[in-house]
Amino acid sequence: MAQKTLPKYCPGCNNLLKVQRLYCDSCETNVEGLYELPLLARLDNESQKFIISFVKNSGSLKKMAKELGMSYPTVRNMLNEIIEKVDRFESIQNDESSNSQKE
Repeated sequence: MAQKTLPKYCPGCNNLLKVQRLYCDSCETNVEGLYELPLLARLDNESQKFIISFVKNSGSLKKMAKELGMSYPTVRNMLNEIIEKVDRFESIQNDESSNSQKE
């Protein structure tokens, strides 16, 4: 059976979801609250896989290009796109944080 992926966006309004409950299979403990998804968990699966590969390759885009069978500039562009996504998420998170502090 294929592993389910964590939904990140609401199917109704497309806003970012938050985690409300966590469950332990081992002891059946439930932890409830309202938690933000970690920044990296907000990225799409392809971006997450890229980051894992990046770390495993010690941050070497040259090694990644060889592993992926792509040119160095293509891999660099992929990294730049992920950096832009992270910057957007951080900007949104900072805006939400400053708005909640005003309330």
